[in-house]
Amino acid sequence: MNKNNELFFTKKEIETIREKYPTPFHIYDQKGIVQNVNSLYKNFSWVQGFKNYFAIKACPNPYIIKILKDQGCGADCSSLPELILAEKVGLKGEEIMFTSNNTPKEEYKKAVELGAIINLDDITHIKFLEDVAEIPSLICFRYNPGPLRKTKEGNVIGNPESAKYGLTKEQLFEAYEIMKDKGVKRFGLHTMVASNELDSNAFVETANMLFDLALEINKKLGIKLEFVNLGGGIGIPYKPEQNPVNLIIVSNEVKKLYEEKIQKNNLAPLKIFMENGRMITGPFGYLITTVIHEKHIYKEYIGVDASMANLMRPGMYGAYHHITVLGKETAPNENKYDIVGSLCENNDKFAIDRVLPKIEIGDILAIHNAGAHGYAMGFNYNGKLRSAELLKDLDNNIKLIRRAETTKDYFATFNFEGSEYKNLV
Repeated sequence: MNKNNELFFTKKEIETIREKYPTPFHIYDQKGIVQNVNSLYKNFSWVQGFKNYFAIKACPNPYIIKILKDQGCGADCSSLPELILAEKVGLKGEEIMFTSNNTPKEEYKKAVELGAIINLDDITHIKFLEDVAEIPSLICFRYNPGPLRKTKEGNVIGNPESAKYGLTKEQLFEAYEIMKDKGVKRFGLHTMVASNELDSNAFVETANMLFDLALEINKKLGIKLEFVNLGGGIGIPYKPEQNPVNLIIVSNEVKKLYEEKIQKNNLAPLKIFMENGRMITGPFGYLITTVIHEKHIYKEYIGVDASMANLMRPGMYGAYHHITVLGKETAPNENKYDIVGSLCENNDKFAIDRVLPKIEIGDILAIHNAGAHGYAMGFNYNGKLRSAELLKDLDNNIKLIRRAETTKDYFATFNFEGSEYKNLV
């Protein structure tokens, strides 16, 4: 985990890269990503059949997904294009977890075609799935614990009882019974109650809750679960004073619960899955942007060539992202700025009243922890074109893994007869 907001590049390297790939762009560090995911697997190596299904929504680039596939990860998908992304990098069958909500029939059909593990979000989806595709041999349900679990204020999922996801406990037991009567013999259990959580105890509590449920399901329905999926939600330290989740503590405490509740009750082997995305790639991706304007009115503004269209989190959630002025890492922080983009929205700000070194036009800013829910949440409002994605590979070579959009891309989906836009590049 990149807990000290370290950079894997220098100002000189970025200046060289910028000559070929103009800012703004996202850049990822393969070495950091690989080391990070290997740490997760190492800490849960005691689990027979542990697997992390990388949440594609965090960083939907096939190069990244393939890197993680090679390290043993599956893919957590929630849409048809995400299923196709997983398929295109060579993931198949139960290497894919399909968890969606309000799901269209085409997506269920594709998930069944690929042999993915289908994680149903609602009891009514049983009949819907049966009508539009078929009931697979392995089925999973997403559990919503409602008032039994509380989450921190500001959690993007919300408190479970106000969230749109999952089945109630009563529905959960009814759903397993329905599927058992339909001849299903292999079952899993899933929940996801937190996002970007830094409290290690939260994940231990989730394991404890699911282990208790596994025991109750076995006693009441005679079903022995094949796996529990603890969800994702492991956060990253966006702020310098924050610390990452201690995976050693989480693993050790989950192991104690596993021995006490699963092994002692003859429910082992019970596989443990996770679906982390943010904690895998988030710390090892940066949005690189160049300062193009400064403005001095009631506040001091620094205008950059990136915008909220490249990184939505600060504008959408008020989220903090650390910022480094390249080449001024050791300069004193003595100037207060709002760092802003060019959208016609006042929340198009990467930082508000941020104290930084003196910034000048032409300076390069590195916006940290943009390796998850960064490019992925981009958009074209105000006609903004989506930026390029770059990868620094294991040999320190820079690869273009997604080119920047052009005006031709922007106009490609218009059906405007006689349009002069056809010749745009």
